[in-house]
Amino acid sequence: MNQEFEVSTRRTILTMLKTQGNLAVSEIAKQLGITEMAVRRHLNTLERDGLIDSRLVRQAMGRPTNLYFLTENADELFPKNYHNLTLDLLGELAAEAGELQVQLLFERRKDKMIGRFEEQMRGKPLADRVKALADIQNANGYMASWDTAEAGGYIINEHNCPISQVANQYNHACHCELLMFETLLDANVQRTECLVKGGLKCSYTIQDK
Repeated sequence: MNQEFEVSTRRTILTMLKTQGNLAVSEIAKQLGITEMAVRRHLNTLERDGLIDSRLVRQAMGRPTNLYFLTENADELFPKNYHNLTLDLLGELAAEAGELQVQLLFERRKDKMIGRFEEQMRGKPLADRVKALADIQNANGYMASWDTAEAGGYIINEHNCPISQVANQYNHACHCELLMFETLLDANVQRTECLVKGGLKCSYTIQDK
């Protein structure tokens, strides 16, 4: 059995659990037309990867059986339409109250994030603040890295933008991110490359004040 087929089979099992709910090994094997031993091998891999879990359920007759179900991690594998919903809501707000209200919404989000993370920065040298900010952005899906700059100071690179669809239409989101960086780092920050504007990454140079 080649690797591509095995990955496809595991994907099929995940889809079955998504659409049908909790399933036993026997039911999965019956639907796929493969042995229960083969199913268990796939389930072991999916469980190891944190995509499924199981619970023991007592039957009216016979021995208890394990039912398998998706974890929250697996939910991220399926299509999402969050950005379209967000854009629709922002569009409604702009039409109802004007573009200024949309900008104020991004400002409030920026202030909320500053309030959430500024304690992690307080009293630290700039290098530690840069590292902490990169960790924060990584946790939020930005695939961020940081390094020292040849000309002095530091660089933060973000290789992914989870809000790119929103930022494409509402550039104020990028402006607020830059202001957030400046406030949290208490430093001079300049964006030198931007994913939304066709760059390969979002890149920030950081100099102490």
